[in-house]
Amino acid sequence: MSQTPLKMTVEEYLTYDDGTDKRYELENGVLIEMPPGTGKHEAIITFLVVRFFLEKERLGLTLEPRSNGVEVMTSKQIRRPDVLVMTTQQAISIENKSAILRTAPPLIVEIVSPESVDRDYNIKTLEYAAFGVNEYWIVDPLDNKVTVCLLPGSVYNQAVFTGNEQIVSLIFPQINLTAQQVLASKL
Repeated sequence: MSQTPLKMTVEEYLTYDDGTDKRYELENGVLIEMPPGTGKHEAIITFLVVRFFLEKERLGLTLEPRSNGVEVMTSKQIRRPDVLVMTTQQAISIENKSAILRTAPPLIVEIVSPESVDRDYNIKTLEYAAFGVNEYWIVDPLDNKVTVCLLPGSVYNQAVFTGNEQIVSLIFPQINLTAQQVLASKL
């Protein structure tokens, strides 16, 4: 038996509470449940947040890495990225209100799961580029690769990293990180 999708406006989403601790995104006015990730998924998130934090501290960057609690509003969509790196100004702007960014953070990372392949590679790539996210990483443990999308104009240039290839990042230009390290997710 299929369930009818729950449709709502952005305003309704912002106050929605179904009495559970489920996480959602709003896509084209439809509430999409984001099921909990696997242990590997969560390990990759933790690994990247820690590495990004250490790198920002090492270089004295005014950036704030966060795991999947901060949402972004891209035109009429509301997304909950696995990892994002925001500016200090963005962090201050949500300090005492709902953690929803209405301006593009410098970096977003999504970790691919079987049910999110099309959304992460196609839909979010177009959406994040249109929103102005300068760097978008697609970490794919299903295909053992990390795709880094850089936004020089209105469309991403994509580079794929596998194995011991050094990941190239404009946000963290000196980060010493390989695709294998990210996918193995060991601190």
